[in-house]
Amino acid sequence: MKKTCEVAIVGSGFAGSLLARVLAVLGYDVVLLERGTHPRFAIGESSTPLANLSLERIGLRYGLEDCYQLATHGRWVARFPELRRGLKRGFTFYRHHPHQPFANRGLDSERLLVAASPHDSLSDTHWLRADVDHHFVRQAVAAGVDYRDRVEISAVDISSGGVRLTGQREGEAIELATDFVIDASGPSGFLAKQLSIPSGLDHTQTRSALVYSHFDGLRSMSDIVPGLPDGPYPDDWAAVHHLMDEGWMYSLRFDHGVTSAGFLLTPKGLSSLSSSAGNGAVRLWDRLVGRYPTLAELFAAATPTMPIAFLPLIQHRLTRAAGENWALMPHAYAFVDPLFSTGIAWSLRAVERLATAFEKAKGGGRVPDSETLARYDSQLAKEADQIDLVVAGAYEAMAHFDLFAAQAMLYFAAVSYAEASQRLKPGDAVAWNGFLGVGDSVLESLPHESLRRLRGIRNSSSEIGTPDDRRIFAEWIRQVIAPRNIAGLADSTRHNLYPVDFDALIEGHALLGMTRDKLIEALPALRGMTPQPSFA
Repeated sequence: MKKTCEVAIVGSGFAGSLLARVLAVLGYDVVLLERGTHPRFAIGESSTPLANLSLERIGLRYGLEDCYQLATHGRWVARFPELRRGLKRGFTFYRHHPHQPFANRGLDSERLLVAASPHDSLSDTHWLRADVDHHFVRQAVAAGVDYRDRVEISAVDISSGGVRLTGQREGEAIELATDFVIDASGPSGFLAKQLSIPSGLDHTQTRSALVYSHFDGLRSMSDIVPGLPDGPYPDDWAAVHHLMDEGWMYSLRFDHGVTSAGFLLTPKGLSSLSSSAGNGAVRLWDRLVGRYPTLAELFAAATPTMPIAFLPLIQHRLTRAAGENWALMPHAYAFVDPLFSTGIAWSLRAVERLATAFEKAKGGGRVPDSETLARYDSQLAKEADQIDLVVAGAYEAMAHFDLFAAQAMLYFAAVSYAEASQRLKPGDAVAWNGFLGVGDSVLESLPHESLRRLRGIRNSSSEIGTPDDRRIFAEWIRQVIAPRNIAGLADSTRHNLYPVDFDALIEGHALLGMTRDKLIEALPALRGMTPQPSFA
């Protein structure tokens, strides 16, 4: 193993491997270290339009054709059919009640669908991480990255002169001197321990446990509950969310028939389901599925492809994300909850930021300067707070579906506005734009105020609030998102079924700072009608 390098990245998930590859393309000498081996199981599987935009930008900026092709389901299937994935047309939500089947009340059903793409070819994807992460590792190696697996780092010494990593690989001692180290190893990463970075978890709001696996033979909601009014896409080909008293469940279908599924449980919900010792995860899973008849039908013939696992707390948060000669990737720094599929998009945004920081540094000291690292640290802190507030508000709102559907509009208004802005007005600085409305004069303060109002409803009347409470909250959401609502959201006439609405986008042209004619001229970029770039 080589003794020196310019950049060492610890952790070879998609974010660490992709960043290593980009830096190698930029001419940096990069070592990528991995504790385990590939292929390996990982969760965090659902992409979004903002994730795909980052992947496209990375592909175009650094000449990485596979990144561009993997940014839509249609291009992925055409160019990389061997990498397993799933079609994700949007976000589907159902509200279930204990011991009652899901009720088909037509357009008044407790059901919310928000489309993320106009058709399948431009769709987002669920990533089978074992395949995708392994692909990015192989591509990093092909780009010249020195990749070493089965490495245990035991000590880190960081000084103004650089970084020294020591550890072992298969029983043999290793020592590596580098100018800069990036921790992409995920929660409780090695840098947090070695630098004794204090936890910031006490300052966050969201708490949830997770019980999860992959399953064969899962039935579809369209089979179990036939006759639901048509939505903007088939309900099951989405990130499906089953909301319930104890928390919620995700269901992500892959094209080859496997489904990733997991329950996220609040502390109160978990305590109401406490299982006996011995095979606790399976007992917990069975109790949850058995409590909700429609879920029991969905999983009646399903079998796990791996043991059902349980994590008692999935949240973590640190108080620093960067310093002299080091930086953390987002999930080494903080993780909130998978409720709105923020993980892949946030990680890829960080890849872009650190890549541009090293680009800027190439002509000087070849490592990001203190001002850039301070900006990176500050941005991640604000964004972790924002994700936490949006998700915490959604958990507060789950008690009543009307409250949840209104709260969800905050997320969808922020991301749809950001997607349209980035596609219609691209620029080099877009990677540093705040995530989920951070830095936006309209959106930034809304998650905090929304959480305050939702807790006020719960504390002043009842957990679900009165009909007037819920109506007033929904109307407040409609009004406060209006300056950023370019997707026709929070419209009661849609009955919680939201397609990709180009007419609403055109009507909202002024909200994007564009004339009507200029926006219409730019629409092909949103409809996927622009010519495919050349990567020759």
